[in-house]
Amino acid sequence: QVQLVESGGGLVQAGGSLRLSCAGNGRTLSSDAMGWLRQAPGKEREFVAGISRGGGYTHYADSVKGRFTISRDNAKNTVYLQMNSLKPEDTAVYYCAADPGTSRSYIARRIQEYDYWGQGTQVTVSS
Repeated sequence: QVQLVESGGGLVQAGGSLRLSCAGNGRTLSSDAMGWLRQAPGKEREFVAGISRGGGYTHYADSVKGRFTISRDNAKNTVYLQMNSLKPEDTAVYYCAADPGTSRSYIARRIQEYDYWGQGTQVTVSS
């Protein structure tokens, strides 16, 4: 059973915006530090953004800082990634991931820390 379900990907022109959502499917996300990671064709998977359990702490990759915003609504059991000013180099499959059992302020910044993954959603930015 897939415990994380992403949605919101699609095709957008450079400079446009998308909002990705990640919903817990039989999994309560409020106990997890959450993150968004991406993998472009021919490249390794990379960290994009992370958020602590309580939502009070966030961290971003330098490549998306100032353009992307991660947030969470624990009441809705959902994590979001708002992506603005999209660039062609943002084209990738975006994955939502969970790092369980962390302290309330912890952010998982390494891919290896994430134990649960969604199936991914494709984001394509045209020039």
